[in-house]
Amino acid sequence: MGQKNKKDSSLIIRLPKADRDDFVALCEEMDTSASRELRDHIRKFLKKNAKKGSSS
Repeated sequence: MGQKNKKDSSLIIRLPKADRDDFVALCEEMDTSASRELRDHIRKFLKKNAKKGSSS
């Protein structure tokens, strides 16, 4: 894994326990991880909205 893919930061979010449990269970059923799916969503969100604002 290259330096570009290094995971060196965390994001803590608050949500109802039932939502978290359902999400994690569904990810497990789909043979993926909650972290992987959230990273994918964040990357897609950033790409989609890249021209709407600048980062840092």
